[in-house]
Amino acid sequence: MNALPRLNRTNHPVPAAYPERIVQFGAGNFLRAFVDWIVEILNQQAGFASSVVVVKVTPGTYAELDEQDGLFHVLLQGIQNGVYASETKLISCVSRTVYPYQDFAGYLALARQPEIRFLISNTTEAGIRYDENDRADDQPPTSFPAKLTRFLYERYQHFAGAADKGCIILPTELIENNGSQLREIILRYAAEWQLTSEFVRWIRNHNIFCNTLVDRIVSGFPTEQAAALQQQIGCEDRLLVAGETYLSWIIEAPPALLQELPIAGTTLNIKVVPNANPYRVTKVRILNGLHTSMVMLGYLAGLESVRDCVEQPDLMQFLQDEVQQEIIPSLDLPAPELEQFARDVFDRFRNPSIHHRLLTIAVNSTAKMRTRLLPTLQGYYDKRQALPARVVLALAAFIRLYKGEWHGEAVPIQDDAALLDFFKSVWQPDISTEQRVTAVLANQTLWGEDLNRLPGLHAQICTYLGRIETEGTLPIIQQMNASTA
Repeated sequence: MNALPRLNRTNHPVPAAYPERIVQFGAGNFLRAFVDWIVEILNQQAGFASSVVVVKVTPGTYAELDEQDGLFHVLLQGIQNGVYASETKLISCVSRTVYPYQDFAGYLALARQPEIRFLISNTTEAGIRYDENDRADDQPPTSFPAKLTRFLYERYQHFAGAADKGCIILPTELIENNGSQLREIILRYAAEWQLTSEFVRWIRNHNIFCNTLVDRIVSGFPTEQAAALQQQIGCEDRLLVAGETYLSWIIEAPPALLQELPIAGTTLNIKVVPNANPYRVTKVRILNGLHTSMVMLGYLAGLESVRDCVEQPDLMQFLQDEVQQEIIPSLDLPAPELEQFARDVFDRFRNPSIHHRLLTIAVNSTAKMRTRLLPTLQGYYDKRQALPARVVLALAAFIRLYKGEWHGEAVPIQDDAALLDFFKSVWQPDISTEQRVTAVLANQTLWGEDLNRLPGLHAQICTYLGRIETEGTLPIIQQMNASTA
Protein backbone atom coordinates (compact mmCIF):
# COMPACT_ATOMS: atom_id res chain seq x y z
CA MET A 1 0.00 0.00 0.00
CA ASN A 2 1.38 3.39 -0.98
CA ALA A 3 2.09 5.87 1.79
CA LEU A 4 -0.53 8.57 2.09
CA PRO A 5 0.48 12.19 1.46
CA ARG A 6 0.67 14.43 4.52
CA LEU A 7 -2.36 16.65 5.06
CA ASN A 8 -1.60 20.28 4.17
CA ARG A 9 -3.06 23.13 2.12
CA THR A 10 -1.07 22.14 -0.96
CA ASN A 11 -2.63 18.73 -1.41
CA HIS A 12 -5.99 19.36 0.26
CA PRO A 13 -8.42 22.00 -1.12
CA VAL A 14 -9.77 24.35 1.52
CA PRO A 15 -11.82 27.58 1.44
CA ALA A 16 -10.08 30.91 1.05
CA ALA A 17 -8.68 32.29 4.30
CA TYR A 18 -10.98 34.50 6.36
CA PRO A 19 -9.80 37.57 8.31
CA GLU A 20 -7.93 36.73 11.52
CA ARG A 21 -10.51 37.73 14.14
CA ILE A 22 -9.74 35.12 16.82
CA VAL A 23 -6.60 34.58 18.88
CA GLN A 24 -6.51 31.15 20.51
CA PHE A 25 -4.09 30.55 23.37
CA GLY A 26 -3.24 26.87 23.08
CA ALA A 27 -3.88 24.14 20.49
CA GLY A 28 -4.44 21.01 22.56
CA ASN A 29 -6.95 18.30 21.76
CA PHE A 30 -9.82 20.04 23.55
CA LEU A 31 -9.42 23.40 21.85
CA ARG A 32 -9.16 21.77 18.43
CA ALA A 33 -12.20 19.49 18.90
CA PHE A 34 -14.27 22.12 20.70
CA VAL A 35 -13.42 25.73 19.82
CA ASP A 36 -11.97 25.22 16.34
CA TRP A 37 -14.78 22.81 15.44
CA ILE A 38 -17.29 25.45 16.59
CA VAL A 39 -15.60 28.17 14.52
CA GLU A 40 -15.72 25.87 11.48
CA ILE A 41 -19.47 25.37 11.99
CA LEU A 42 -20.03 29.11 12.47
CA ASN A 43 -18.14 29.83 9.27
CA GLN A 44 -20.12 27.24 7.32
CA GLN A 45 -23.60 27.77 8.75
CA ALA A 46 -23.71 31.41 9.84
CA GLY A 47 -21.21 33.37 7.75
CA PHE A 48 -18.93 34.04 10.73
CA ALA A 49 -16.00 34.44 8.30
CA SER A 50 -13.24 34.19 10.92
CA SER A 51 -9.80 32.64 11.00
CA VAL A 52 -8.01 31.57 14.18
CA VAL A 53 -4.42 32.50 15.04
CA VAL A 54 -2.93 30.05 17.54
CA VAL A 55 -0.51 31.33 20.20
CA LYS A 56 1.81 28.86 21.96
CA VAL A 57 1.64 29.88 25.63
CA THR A 58 4.57 27.70 26.70
CA PRO A 59 8.04 27.27 25.15
CA GLY A 60 8.36 25.06 22.09
CA THR A 61 6.38 24.82 18.87
CA TYR A 62 3.32 23.17 17.39
CA ALA A 63 5.44 21.43 14.75
CA GLU A 64 2.74 19.10 13.44
CA LEU A 65 0.19 21.91 13.23
CA ASP A 66 2.70 23.97 11.24
CA GLU A 67 3.57 21.04 8.97
CA GLN A 68 -0.13 20.54 8.22
CA ASP A 69 -0.71 24.29 7.58
CA GLY A 70 -3.22 24.40 10.45
CA LEU A 71 -5.41 21.65 8.96
CA PHE A 72 -6.73 18.65 10.89
CA HIS A 73 -9.84 16.49 11.17
CA VAL A 74 -12.24 16.03 14.09
CA LEU A 75 -14.02 12.69 14.49
CA LEU A 76 -17.23 12.90 16.53
CA GLN A 77 -19.10 9.80 17.71
CA GLY A 78 -22.01 9.34 20.07
CA ILE A 79 -25.69 8.79 20.70
CA GLN A 80 -28.07 11.58 19.72
CA ASN A 81 -31.75 11.19 20.59
CA GLY A 82 -31.17 7.47 20.98
CA VAL A 83 -29.47 7.05 17.58
CA TYR A 84 -25.76 6.44 16.99
CA ALA A 85 -24.06 9.19 14.98
CA SER A 86 -20.54 9.55 13.57
CA GLU A 87 -18.98 12.40 11.58
CA THR A 88 -15.48 13.36 10.44
CA LYS A 89 -14.96 17.03 9.63
CA LEU A 90 -11.97 18.87 8.16
CA ILE A 91 -11.09 21.93 10.24
CA SER A 92 -9.54 24.69 8.12
CA CYS A 93 -10.08 27.83 10.22
CA VAL A 94 -6.61 27.85 11.84
CA SER A 95 -4.51 30.23 9.74
CA ARG A 96 -1.10 30.19 11.48
CA THR A 97 0.79 29.91 14.75
CA VAL A 98 2.61 32.58 16.76
CA TYR A 99 5.42 31.79 19.21
CA PRO A 100 6.05 34.47 21.87
CA TYR A 101 9.20 32.71 23.15
CA GLN A 102 10.82 32.70 19.69
CA ASP A 103 9.24 35.86 18.25
CA PHE A 104 7.92 38.19 20.90
CA ALA A 105 7.77 41.05 18.40
CA GLY A 106 5.46 38.92 16.25
CA TYR A 107 3.25 38.31 19.28
CA LEU A 108 2.93 42.05 19.92
CA ALA A 109 2.30 42.64 16.20
CA LEU A 110 -0.66 40.27 16.47
CA ALA A 111 -2.12 42.55 19.16
CA ARG A 112 -1.99 45.43 16.69
CA GLN A 113 -4.13 43.70 14.06
CA PRO A 114 -7.36 45.72 13.83
CA GLU A 115 -9.70 42.77 13.05
CA ILE A 116 -8.85 40.85 16.23
CA ARG A 117 -11.96 40.63 18.41
CA PHE A 118 -12.08 37.28 20.26
CA LEU A 119 -9.45 35.90 22.65
CA ILE A 120 -10.01 32.25 23.60
CA SER A 121 -7.89 30.14 25.94
CA ASN A 122 -7.50 26.73 27.46
CA THR A 123 -4.30 26.75 29.47
CA THR A 124 -5.47 24.14 32.04
CA GLU A 125 -6.79 25.07 35.46
CA ALA A 126 -3.26 26.04 36.51
CA GLY A 127 -2.97 28.49 33.64
CA ILE A 128 -5.12 31.24 35.16
CA ARG A 129 -2.83 32.18 38.01
CA TYR A 130 -0.79 35.14 39.22
CA ASP A 131 3.00 34.84 39.14
CA GLU A 132 4.72 37.48 41.25
CA ASN A 133 7.93 37.00 39.27
CA ASP A 134 6.43 38.25 35.99
CA ARG A 135 7.64 41.69 34.90
CA ALA A 136 6.31 44.15 32.36
CA ASP A 137 9.53 44.01 30.32
CA ASP A 138 9.73 40.21 30.17
CA GLN A 139 9.73 38.92 26.58
CA PRO A 140 7.51 37.08 27.28
CA PRO A 141 6.32 36.88 30.90
CA THR A 142 5.84 33.35 32.21
CA SER A 143 2.16 33.14 33.13
CA PHE A 144 -0.70 33.23 30.67
CA PRO A 145 -2.47 36.19 32.37
CA ALA A 146 0.76 38.21 32.24
CA LYS A 147 1.18 37.41 28.54
CA LEU A 148 -2.40 38.48 27.97
CA THR A 149 -1.81 41.71 29.91
CA ARG A 150 1.09 42.54 27.58
CA PHE A 151 -1.09 41.72 24.56
CA LEU A 152 -3.93 43.96 25.72
CA TYR A 153 -1.63 46.81 26.74
CA GLU A 154 0.03 46.71 23.32
CA ARG A 155 -3.40 46.83 21.70
CA TYR A 156 -4.53 49.67 23.97
CA GLN A 157 -1.46 51.74 23.16
CA HIS A 158 -1.51 51.11 19.41
CA PHE A 159 -5.17 52.07 19.03
CA ALA A 160 -5.00 54.93 21.57
CA GLY A 161 -7.59 53.31 23.82
CA ALA A 162 -10.26 53.08 21.10
CA ALA A 163 -13.45 51.59 22.52
CA ASP A 164 -14.06 49.42 19.45
CA LYS A 165 -10.65 47.76 19.73
CA GLY A 166 -11.43 46.02 23.01
CA CYS A 167 -11.78 42.25 22.95
CA ILE A 168 -14.24 39.56 23.96
CA ILE A 169 -12.33 37.15 26.19
CA LEU A 170 -13.63 33.58 26.37
CA PRO A 171 -11.54 31.38 28.69
CA THR A 172 -12.53 27.70 28.66
CA GLU A 173 -10.41 26.60 31.63
CA LEU A 174 -12.38 24.42 34.03
CA ILE A 175 -12.45 26.77 36.98
CA GLU A 176 -15.43 28.63 38.39
CA ASN A 177 -15.81 32.23 37.21
CA ASN A 178 -12.87 31.77 34.84
CA GLY A 179 -13.42 35.10 33.05
CA SER A 180 -13.75 37.12 36.25
CA GLN A 181 -10.66 35.51 37.73
CA LEU A 182 -8.65 36.21 34.58
CA ARG A 183 -9.74 39.88 34.55
CA GLU A 184 -8.78 40.37 38.21
CA ILE A 185 -5.30 38.95 37.63
CA ILE A 186 -4.81 41.23 34.62
CA LEU A 187 -5.86 44.22 36.72
CA ARG A 188 -3.42 43.11 39.40
CA TYR A 189 -0.60 43.05 36.87
CA ALA A 190 -1.67 46.50 35.64
CA ALA A 191 -1.32 47.80 39.19
CA GLU A 192 1.96 45.97 39.91
CA TRP A 193 3.49 47.15 36.64
CA GLN A 194 2.19 50.70 37.17
CA LEU A 195 0.34 50.77 33.87
CA THR A 196 -1.87 53.80 33.29
CA SER A 197 -5.24 54.33 34.93
CA GLU A 198 -6.65 54.91 31.43
CA PHE A 199 -5.58 51.39 30.47
CA VAL A 200 -7.36 50.04 33.55
CA ARG A 201 -10.53 51.89 32.55
CA TRP A 202 -10.20 50.52 28.99
CA ILE A 203 -9.89 46.97 30.36
CA ARG A 204 -12.94 47.43 32.58
CA ASN A 205 -15.17 49.29 30.12
CA HIS A 206 -14.28 48.06 26.66
CA ASN A 207 -13.25 44.41 27.09
CA ILE A 208 -15.76 41.70 27.95
CA PHE A 209 -14.43 38.92 30.17
CA CYS A 210 -16.97 36.08 29.94
CA ASN A 211 -17.37 33.36 32.52
CA THR A 212 -17.91 30.18 30.54
CA LEU A 213 -18.82 26.55 31.14
CA VAL A 214 -17.70 24.05 28.50
CA ASP A 215 -18.65 20.42 28.05
CA ARG A 216 -17.47 17.88 25.50
CA ILE A 217 -15.47 14.72 26.12
CA VAL A 218 -12.40 14.74 23.85
CA SER A 219 -10.47 11.48 23.88
CA GLY A 220 -7.58 12.44 21.58
CA PHE A 221 -6.02 10.59 18.66
CA PRO A 222 -8.28 7.61 17.72
CA THR A 223 -5.52 5.02 17.44
CA GLU A 224 -7.75 2.05 16.61
CA GLN A 225 -9.70 3.89 13.90
CA ALA A 226 -6.97 6.14 12.52
CA ALA A 227 -5.71 3.95 9.67
CA ALA A 228 -9.17 3.36 8.19
CA LEU A 229 -10.16 7.00 8.60
CA GLN A 230 -6.99 8.26 6.93
CA GLN A 231 -7.59 5.94 3.99
CA GLN A 232 -11.05 7.50 3.64
CA ILE A 233 -9.64 11.02 3.95
CA GLY A 234 -6.89 10.21 1.47
CA CYS A 235 -4.04 11.70 3.51
CA GLU A 236 -2.06 11.28 6.69
CA ASP A 237 -3.44 13.45 9.50
CA ARG A 238 -1.29 13.25 12.64
CA LEU A 239 -3.59 15.71 14.42
CA LEU A 240 -6.78 13.72 13.93
CA VAL A 241 -8.72 14.10 17.17
CA ALA A 242 -11.80 12.24 18.42
CA GLY A 243 -14.55 13.38 20.71
CA GLU A 244 -18.21 12.86 21.53
CA THR A 245 -21.00 14.40 19.48
CA TYR A 246 -22.44 16.20 22.51
CA LEU A 247 -21.35 19.79 23.01
CA SER A 248 -22.39 22.55 25.39
CA TRP A 249 -20.96 26.04 25.85
CA ILE A 250 -22.57 28.34 28.40
CA ILE A 251 -21.31 31.92 28.05
CA GLU A 252 -22.10 34.51 30.71
CA ALA A 253 -22.23 37.76 28.75
CA PRO A 254 -24.48 40.65 27.71
CA PRO A 255 -27.11 39.77 25.05
CA ALA A 256 -25.24 42.03 22.60
CA LEU A 257 -22.67 39.23 22.21
CA LEU A 258 -25.22 37.43 20.03
CA GLN A 259 -24.78 40.16 17.43
CA GLU A 260 -21.12 39.18 17.05
CA LEU A 261 -21.30 35.44 17.72
CA PRO A 262 -24.01 34.27 15.29
CA ILE A 263 -25.08 31.08 17.03
CA ALA A 264 -28.77 31.67 16.22
CA GLY A 265 -28.12 30.55 12.65
CA THR A 266 -26.63 27.21 13.69
CA THR A 267 -27.47 23.93 15.39
CA LEU A 268 -24.83 24.55 18.07
CA ASN A 269 -25.76 24.03 21.72
CA ILE A 270 -24.32 27.38 22.84
CA LYS A 271 -26.19 29.68 25.22
CA VAL A 272 -25.44 33.31 26.07
CA VAL A 273 -26.92 33.87 29.53
CA PRO A 274 -26.84 36.58 32.23
CA ASN A 275 -25.69 34.09 34.88
CA ALA A 276 -23.84 30.84 34.20
CA ASN A 277 -24.11 29.54 37.76
CA PRO A 278 -27.49 27.72 37.40
CA TYR A 279 -26.05 25.82 34.44
CA ARG A 280 -22.91 24.96 36.39
CA VAL A 281 -25.04 23.67 39.26
CA THR A 282 -27.18 21.67 36.82
CA LYS A 283 -24.14 20.00 35.26
CA VAL A 284 -22.59 19.20 38.63
CA ARG A 285 -25.77 17.75 40.12
CA ILE A 286 -27.10 15.84 37.10
CA LEU A 287 -24.09 14.73 35.04
CA ASN A 288 -21.48 14.57 37.78
CA GLY A 289 -23.96 13.53 40.47
CA LEU A 290 -25.19 10.56 38.44
CA HIS A 291 -21.58 9.60 37.69
CA THR A 292 -20.83 9.55 41.42
CA SER A 293 -23.99 7.59 42.29
CA MET A 294 -23.28 4.96 39.64
CA VAL A 295 -19.68 4.57 40.81
CA MET A 296 -20.73 3.73 44.36
CA LEU A 297 -23.66 1.50 43.48
CA GLY A 298 -22.25 0.02 40.27
CA TYR A 299 -18.90 -1.02 41.70
CA LEU A 300 -20.56 -2.83 44.61
CA ALA A 301 -22.82 -4.54 42.05
CA GLY A 302 -19.77 -5.92 40.24
CA LEU A 303 -19.86 -3.50 37.28
CA GLU A 304 -16.74 -1.97 35.72
CA SER A 305 -17.70 0.94 33.46
CA VAL A 306 -20.30 3.63 32.85
CA ARG A 307 -21.71 1.66 29.92
CA ASP A 308 -22.00 -1.43 32.13
CA CYS A 309 -24.12 0.63 34.52
CA VAL A 310 -26.53 2.03 31.93
CA GLU A 311 -26.84 -1.38 30.27
CA GLN A 312 -27.83 -2.96 33.61
CA PRO A 313 -31.63 -2.42 33.46
CA ASP A 314 -32.26 -2.15 37.21
CA LEU A 315 -29.46 0.35 37.81
CA MET A 316 -30.44 2.32 34.70
CA GLN A 317 -34.02 2.65 35.95
CA PHE A 318 -32.71 3.66 39.37
CA LEU A 319 -30.54 6.41 37.88
CA GLN A 320 -33.38 7.71 35.73
CA ASP A 321 -35.64 7.84 38.79
CA GLU A 322 -32.89 9.53 40.79
CA VAL A 323 -32.58 12.37 38.29
CA GLN A 324 -36.33 12.79 37.72
CA GLN A 325 -37.55 12.40 41.28
CA GLU A 326 -34.66 13.70 43.39
CA ILE A 327 -32.10 15.77 41.45
CA ILE A 328 -34.34 17.83 39.15
CA PRO A 329 -36.69 18.80 42.03
CA SER A 330 -33.67 20.25 43.86
CA LEU A 331 -32.75 22.56 40.94
CA ASP A 332 -34.00 25.95 39.77
CA LEU A 333 -33.84 25.98 35.95
CA PRO A 334 -37.13 25.33 34.07
CA ALA A 335 -38.10 21.65 34.17
CA PRO A 336 -38.14 21.15 30.34
CA GLU A 337 -34.56 22.42 30.11
CA LEU A 338 -33.45 20.15 32.97
CA GLU A 339 -35.22 17.14 31.46
CA GLN A 340 -33.57 17.70 28.08
CA PHE A 341 -30.18 17.97 29.78
CA ALA A 342 -30.86 14.68 31.59
CA ARG A 343 -31.81 12.96 28.30
CA ASP A 344 -28.56 14.20 26.76
CA VAL A 345 -26.62 12.89 29.76
CA PHE A 346 -28.00 9.36 29.36
CA ASP A 347 -27.23 9.46 25.62
CA ARG A 348 -23.67 10.37 26.55
CA PHE A 349 -23.47 7.53 29.07
CA ARG A 350 -24.50 5.09 26.30
CA ASN A 351 -21.80 6.27 23.89
CA PRO A 352 -20.07 3.08 22.63
CA SER A 353 -16.93 4.99 21.61
CA ILE A 354 -16.08 6.02 25.18
CA HIS A 355 -14.92 3.52 27.82
CA HIS A 356 -15.15 5.29 31.17
CA ARG A 357 -14.05 3.05 34.05
CA LEU A 358 -15.83 3.48 37.38
CA LEU A 359 -12.57 3.43 39.33
CA THR A 360 -11.29 6.34 37.21
CA ILE A 361 -14.35 8.41 38.15
CA ALA A 362 -13.99 7.25 41.78
CA VAL A 363 -10.67 9.08 42.31
CA ASN A 364 -11.08 11.67 45.11
CA SER A 365 -14.69 10.63 45.72
CA THR A 366 -14.84 12.32 49.12
CA ALA A 367 -14.66 15.76 47.46
CA LYS A 368 -17.04 14.63 44.72
CA MET A 369 -19.65 13.46 47.23
CA ARG A 370 -19.56 16.85 48.90
CA THR A 371 -19.87 18.91 45.70
CA ARG A 372 -22.06 16.61 43.58
CA LEU A 373 -24.51 14.76 45.85
CA LEU A 374 -24.60 16.66 49.14
CA PRO A 375 -26.21 19.76 47.52
CA THR A 376 -28.99 17.54 46.11
CA LEU A 377 -29.50 15.93 49.51
CA GLN A 378 -29.76 19.32 51.21
CA GLY A 379 -31.71 21.03 48.41
CA TYR A 380 -34.28 18.22 48.27
CA TYR A 381 -34.68 18.23 52.04
CA ASP A 382 -35.07 22.03 52.16
CA LYS A 383 -37.85 21.93 49.55
CA ARG A 384 -39.70 18.80 50.71
CA GLN A 385 -38.71 18.19 54.32
CA ALA A 386 -37.87 14.63 53.31
CA LEU A 387 -34.77 12.69 52.35
CA PRO A 388 -34.03 11.65 48.73
CA ALA A 389 -33.82 7.89 49.20
CA ARG A 390 -31.64 7.15 46.16
CA VAL A 391 -29.06 9.80 47.03
CA VAL A 392 -29.00 8.47 50.60
CA LEU A 393 -28.39 4.95 49.27
CA ALA A 394 -25.46 6.28 47.20
CA LEU A 395 -24.10 7.91 50.35
CA ALA A 396 -24.35 4.60 52.22
CA ALA A 397 -22.62 2.81 49.33
CA PHE A 398 -19.84 5.45 49.46
CA ILE A 399 -19.28 4.73 53.16
CA ARG A 400 -19.18 0.99 52.45
CA LEU A 401 -16.83 1.38 49.46
CA TYR A 402 -14.40 3.37 51.60
CA LYS A 403 -13.92 0.40 53.86
CA GLY A 404 -11.41 -0.44 51.12
CA GLU A 405 -12.59 -4.03 50.78
CA TRP A 406 -15.51 -5.75 49.09
CA HIS A 407 -16.20 -9.49 49.09
CA GLY A 408 -12.71 -10.18 50.41
CA GLU A 409 -10.89 -8.16 47.74
CA ALA A 410 -9.13 -4.81 48.19
CA VAL A 411 -10.75 -1.77 46.55
CA PRO A 412 -7.99 0.45 45.07
CA ILE A 413 -9.25 3.78 46.38
CA GLN A 414 -7.30 6.96 45.52
CA ASP A 415 -8.04 9.91 47.79
CA ASP A 416 -6.64 12.26 50.41
CA ALA A 417 -4.41 10.26 52.77
CA ALA A 418 -5.86 11.80 55.93
CA LEU A 419 -9.41 10.95 54.87
CA LEU A 420 -8.42 7.40 53.98
CA ASP A 421 -6.91 7.09 57.48
CA PHE A 422 -10.20 8.39 58.92
CA PHE A 423 -12.23 5.74 57.10
CA LYS A 424 -9.76 3.06 58.15
CA SER A 425 -10.30 4.10 61.76
CA VAL A 426 -14.12 4.04 61.60
CA TRP A 427 -14.10 0.63 59.91
CA GLN A 428 -12.29 -1.04 62.82
CA PRO A 429 -14.22 -4.19 63.85
CA ASP A 430 -14.90 -2.97 67.40
CA ILE A 431 -16.91 0.02 66.14
CA SER A 432 -20.65 -0.48 65.68
CA THR A 433 -22.55 0.58 62.56
CA GLU A 434 -24.32 3.30 64.56
CA GLN A 435 -21.02 4.70 65.86
CA ARG A 436 -19.46 4.48 62.39
CA VAL A 437 -22.30 6.40 60.72
CA THR A 438 -22.33 9.01 63.47
CA ALA A 439 -18.60 9.61 63.00
CA VAL A 440 -18.81 9.84 59.21
CA LEU A 441 -21.78 12.23 59.20
CA ALA A 442 -20.12 14.39 61.86
CA ASN A 443 -16.85 14.76 59.93
CA GLN A 444 -16.78 18.42 58.94
CA THR A 445 -13.69 17.92 56.79
CA LEU A 446 -15.89 15.73 54.61
CA TRP A 447 -19.10 17.76 54.61
CA GLY A 448 -18.39 21.21 56.02
CA GLU A 449 -21.01 20.57 58.73
CA ASP A 450 -22.49 17.84 60.92
CA LEU A 451 -25.00 15.92 58.81
CA ASN A 452 -26.40 14.15 61.86
CA ARG A 453 -28.66 17.22 62.12
CA LEU A 454 -30.80 15.99 59.18
CA PRO A 455 -33.72 14.05 60.71
CA GLY A 456 -33.75 10.39 59.73
CA LEU A 457 -30.47 10.42 57.78
CA HIS A 458 -28.46 8.49 60.36
CA ALA A 459 -31.06 5.75 60.73
CA GLN A 460 -31.60 5.37 57.00
CA ILE A 461 -27.88 5.02 56.29
CA CYS A 462 -27.50 2.46 59.06
CA THR A 463 -30.32 0.42 57.52
CA TYR A 464 -28.84 0.64 54.03
CA LEU A 465 -25.36 -0.32 55.25
CA GLY A 466 -26.74 -3.45 56.90
CA ARG A 467 -28.61 -4.43 53.75
CA ILE A 468 -25.64 -3.71 51.47
CA GLU A 469 -23.53 -6.02 53.62
CA THR A 470 -25.99 -8.91 53.44
CA GLU A 471 -27.68 -8.40 50.04
CA GLY A 472 -25.46 -6.15 47.93
CA THR A 473 -26.80 -3.08 46.13
CA LEU A 474 -28.95 -4.58 43.36
CA PRO A 475 -31.74 -6.04 45.56
CA ILE A 476 -32.17 -2.65 47.25
CA ILE A 477 -32.23 -0.93 43.86
CA GLN A 478 -34.81 -3.40 42.56
CA GLN A 479 -37.03 -2.82 45.58
CA MET A 480 -36.85 0.95 45.13
CA ASN A 481 -37.69 0.59 41.44
CA ALA A 482 -40.68 -1.59 42.25
CA SER A 483 -41.98 0.92 44.80
CA THR A 484 -42.13 3.68 42.13
CA ALA A 485 -43.28 1.55 39.18
